[in-house]
Amino acid sequence: MFLEFLATVIVYAHVTYSNDMGIPNWPISGARERELLEEVLASDRWGGHHPIVNRFEREFAALQHCRFGLAAMNGTVTLEMALEALGIGEGDEVIVPAISFISSATAVSRVGGTPVFVDIEPDTFNIDPERVCEAIGPRTRAIMPVHFGGPMANMDALVEIANAHGIPMIEDAAHAQGSEWNGRRAGSFGAFGSFSFQNGMVVTAGEGGILLSNDEALIDRAREILDSGRRKGEGWFFHYTLGTNYRITALQCAVLIAQLERLPEQNCRRMRNVTAIRKELADVPGLHFQRVPDAARVHTNYLLLGWVDGDRGAFHRSLTAAGFPCTPFYPHTLYENPLYHERHNCHVMPCPNAEERITDAFWIPHRALLGDELETQELASAIRTAADW
Repeated sequence: MFLEFLATVIVYAHVTYSNDMGIPNWPISGARERELLEEVLASDRWGGHHPIVNRFEREFAALQHCRFGLAAMNGTVTLEMALEALGIGEGDEVIVPAISFISSATAVSRVGGTPVFVDIEPDTFNIDPERVCEAIGPRTRAIMPVHFGGPMANMDALVEIANAHGIPMIEDAAHAQGSEWNGRRAGSFGAFGSFSFQNGMVVTAGEGGILLSNDEALIDRAREILDSGRRKGEGWFFHYTLGTNYRITALQCAVLIAQLERLPEQNCRRMRNVTAIRKELADVPGLHFQRVPDAARVHTNYLLLGWVDGDRGAFHRSLTAAGFPCTPFYPHTLYENPLYHERHNCHVMPCPNAEERITDAFWIPHRALLGDELETQELASAIRTAADW
C-alpha cells in the first residue's frame, strides 16, 4: 500500500506548477526517485550503512572534484562536524560573513568557538577578503566563506590569505552544488566543504547534508564524530572517540541520487534563463543584480539576487502580485539576530555593506528560473514593471 501511495504522489515537473505563470513546484520528483526508493525499501537496511549512501557520497564528491564525501542529517551538522574535526573549540575564533543563514554562525557557537562577523562585498554579496584580513588575530582558527546565492566567493584571495596565515578554510557551500571558480568546484578548496540538501536547495531530499574533503585523515575524523565514535573497518560495538549519530538514511540518499542526475540540466536551464533576464533588464535604472566574477560564471543560480534604489516594498508587492515568488532579503544581519544582538559570545567588525543590503536587496528563488522562454520573458517583464514603482 505504501508503494502505491508513493506512486500517486510523486509526479513529474512538467505537470506540476505552483501558479498560472508556469513556475514549477519545488521539490521536483519523478519516476527515478520512485525507482531508487523502491530499491531501498525492498532491502533489509534503510539506515545510514546502506550501500546507496556510499554510492551517493562517491558521486557527489566526484561532482565537486573531491576525493571523499560524508553524508549526514543536514548541512548544519556538517558544519559542526567540520569545526570539531579541526579541533576548534572554546576560545577559538572563526571568521564568518555577516550575511548568511544562521547555521554559518551557530555551528561555531555550538562547538564552543566565537564567530567573528565581517562585511560582504556590496555587489557580490560574498565575504570581502580584505575584511577577512583585518579580522585575523591570534585566536583565529578558521575562515568560513559562504558561496551566497550560488556564485563562489573570491577563492583566489581567500586561499592566499588562509595559506599565508596557516589557517584552515571551511567552505559553506550550501547554495553551490555544481558551482565553479576558474573550473574548480565548490568544496574542493578548503579543508572541508559543507553542502545542504534542505527542502529549498537545488539538490534536495527534504533534509540532508554532506561534508567533502580531499584529506583522508580529516574525513575519517569527521566520520568518527558522525558515527558514534566508530572507526572505518572496526567493529560495530567499538567506539574510539566521543561521537554522536548524525547519519543520513538510505531513503534520503536514494532521492538525492535521482536529484543529482537532474542537476546539470537544471543548472544549465537556470543559467540560460538568468542570462536572458539580465540582458533584457540591463537598461532599467535603479535595478542592480548580483555581480558575478568571471571566475564564478558557472554556478547554480540558487538565487537571483539584486537590489533596488527605490522602494523595495513596492517592488516586492508588485512582483508577488504578478504571481512571481520574491523575498525582500533577510530582515537583519547575522549578528543582529536575538541570539547575538547583545554581542555575547561573538565579535563584530564594521559591516556597512551588509547593513545596507538588508534595506534594499531582494531574491527570486531558483524554481522561478526553470521556466521556458515565454515564462522567462514574463518574469523579466514583471521585474521591469516592479522596478518602475
